[in-house]
This record gives sequence, C-alpha cells and structure tokens, in this order.
Amino acid sequence: MLAFIWAEAHNHVIGSKGELPWHLPDDLQFFKRQTSQHQILAGARTYASFKRPLPNRKNLVLTHRNATEFPAEVLVFSTLSEFLQYANEFKNDLIFVVGGSIIFKQLLPYTQFLYRTTIDATVPGDTYMIPINYDDFVRQEVIAGAHNEQFPHQFEIFARKTVAKGSPDANKFL
Repeated sequence: MLAFIWAEAHNHVIGSKGELPWHLPDDLQFFKRQTSQHQILAGARTYASFKRPLPNRKNLVLTHRNATEFPAEVLVFSTLSEFLQYANEFKNDLIFVVGGSIIFKQLLPYTQFLYRTTIDATVPGDTYMIPINYDDFVRQEVIAGAHNEQFPHQFEIFARKTVAKGSPDANKFL
C-alpha cells in the first residue's frame, strides 16, 4: 500500500532550495515514527536532501539517473511502471512516498493513505504540494503538534474512501 507523508504550510510550500523551509523536531520525530521499519520512496532530489540512506528503512528512489549514482543499499527504479510492479509485490505493506512533488503527482492515483503535517504559517519556498482532492479521502485522525516548536502544527492521517470501505481492489496497482 502506498502512503504519502509530507509537511506543508498554508501556502502549500513543502520545500525551499532542496531543504525543508522550517525546523520542526516534532515533525521529524513523527516522520521517523511513521516510516521506521518501512520502505520509503523518494525522487532523486528529495533523496539527495537526506545526505545518506535513512536508517531503519528500505530506501527506494524513482529517477532517470543511473543507479550507480546511489549507494548500493538504495533500490533504484527508472520508470513508474517498474516501481508499481515492485510495489504490487508489497501490497500488504506500507511504502511511504516522501516526495518530491513530481513523485507525488505520479503516484496520487495509487495512494491509499495520506500522512500530512499541516503547518500553521505561510512560508517562502520554491516547491509546492500537488493539489489533492480530499473528497476522495476520509480523515481518520488528527494529532496536535508540540507547542514549543517554531510553528504551530498538527498531524492528520487520511484513508482513501475505497480503502476505508474495504474495497477488494484497494491494494491493487496494476
């Protein structure tokens, strides 16, 4: 199953110059708690922002770049179709899609869950979250963020309505 996980400001900013445009340790801990022991998929630029493979996760990258540009422990896919075939083998496990916006756009039709950190601020940036029709999803949980952070924030978890209704095709990619 695919799940998006990201943080966004009121103006839908998710990045600035290849980095997060805020410092929210609470959000970083949420990301770590949710994604540890799971697979994560990133585009090449998002992966580069990590500076190294993230520990306690299987790191996947979807890119047109050569696989030899990445550490040996990173699994690289050169096409969306190739990744979807792989993901279909893990349809009962969560694979977290961590960005960037191009990867989010390509995988939105296949995504069953959304893990969104909403930041109560408008911040400058150059990368924006794609539009998502939240009518297709049911908000399952809202968790208040820590109060001693740079910006007020909250965590929200959504499930695609077909998943929430238990559709037998909810986990099928191809």
